[in-house]
Parts: sequence; structure tokens; C-alpha cells
Amino acid sequence: MLTDNPELYEARFPDTGRLAARWAEDCLRRHGAGNRVLDIGCGTGRDAAHLHAAGRTVVAADLSDAMLAHARTHHPGPDYRRADLRDFDLRELDLHEEPFDAVVCLDSALLYCHTNAELDGFLASCRRSLAPGGLLVAEMRNGAYFLGRTGLLDAPAVNGFSWQGTTYTSTTTLSVDRTAQLLRRTRIWTADDGSPPHEQHSAWRLLFPQELRHLLAAHGFEALDLYDGPGPRTQPAWQEGDAPGGSADRDRLHLVARLTRDD
Repeated sequence: MLTDNPELYEARFPDTGRLAARWAEDCLRRHGAGNRVLDIGCGTGRDAAHLHAAGRTVVAADLSDAMLAHARTHHPGPDYRRADLRDFDLRELDLHEEPFDAVVCLDSALLYCHTNAELDGFLASCRRSLAPGGLLVAEMRNGAYFLGRTGLLDAPAVNGFSWQGTTYTSTTTLSVDRTAQLLRRTRIWTADDGSPPHEQHSAWRLLFPQELRHLLAAHGFEALDLYDGPGPRTQPAWQEGDAPGGSADRDRLHLVARLTRDD
């Protein structure tokens, strides 16, 4: 439901401080990234617009036409395009277009690559999109967190918010599909406007830190930073000046990798 209703998405997940984009910009500056950035899986465009306002040349891509339409209207500045993060080539229509200096992929968008083939497709797409030495900056759930922990699985999570005079309530149940290595989510939405309940199903790939290092190396990337916090979705949240952590055990995972081989 939120994917098809970008304004509702932003009401449910407000980010007035643009924490995710500020964290990504900090990573880009800390590792000396060039000016040309691709935000893949950009959603409503809030983070892409912040990177643009920071002085970067930003191409932002998503598979949802509704999200892209909202982004172009409400968060102008980046060059918004339609693309599937599992297999993309934003330069295919213009062979003279410069490669990107960095690819940014935030808020677990990378984990919509459910299979090994889809992960390979994502990383191969990043490799052909980047200039030599380019960066991949990503933020996602951490598969290692679910080893021996059930805190997020034991009971449904109930959240509510109001938007344009209607109160919405979501009841979210998470389960681990160990065979597929997926975190599956069932979310039931209800509203006090008399509309029927809406049931939504989605899933994220559960990636483990060493598995991710192996996948990156196979595609010519070196992991520069791979840690659990601080980050934009952690408690406490990342603030300017915070250095990367030294562990990879908690529920979020933050990655900065450099392309060292583009053959």
C-alpha cells in the first residue's frame, strides 16, 4: 500500500532530518568520492534530493512509477529514471554518459534481491555503472542479528499514525524463512474511514557480513567499512562526526565498498 501511495509513505516514515542522506553524504566525503552519484531504489526521492542539494550530480532510479512521479514533483533536482536494481544500466541509452563515482542504495533496498542470481545482477550492474575506484554505499538489515535472536519475531508490532484526517494502523508480523534465507513480512493495514483491511506481503534477503564480503570480492569490490552502527536507523542514531563502529552484530548493517577491478 505504501509503495503505491508515496505521500502516505512519507507520512508513515517522516525523515525531516534526512538522516539517511546525511549519513550517505558523510560516507562519500570521508572516502573522497567524486561528484556523480546514482541513488538506486530511490523511493520518494527525499535522499536523492538531499544529495543534489549538497552539490552532487544525482541520477535517481526506482522501479515504481508512482514513487518516481512523486519524486519529480515533490523532490526536484535529481534526474529521475525508471530501473530495476536487480539488473540496470543507466548509461545504455547514452554511451557517452560519464560513469558514476558512487552508487548509493539505502533503507534495505538491496535486500529486495532475494536470490544469489539477483544479488549478482545488482553487483554486476553497480560494477559496470561505476568509474574505476568508485564507491558503493549501502544501508540494510543485518542477517547476523537473527542468529539466536527472536526479539523481532516473537509478537506482532502495531503502529499507528494519522494523515489527512484518517487514522491508519499497521500490524506487522515477521518470520524467518531459513531455506530461502529471507525475512518475510506480513503487514495488515486498517483505517478508521471504513475502508476494508489491506494485507501486504514482502521479504528481504538476509545477508551475513562475511557472505557480503565474499559477494563483493567476486565482483571486484573491496569492503572499506562494514559495521552495525551508528547509522541512520540505529539507536542511538548516527550524528555528524561519528566514526564507523567496529562490530557487525546488531540489526542494521552499513557498507562502504570500493571498486578495485572493473574487468
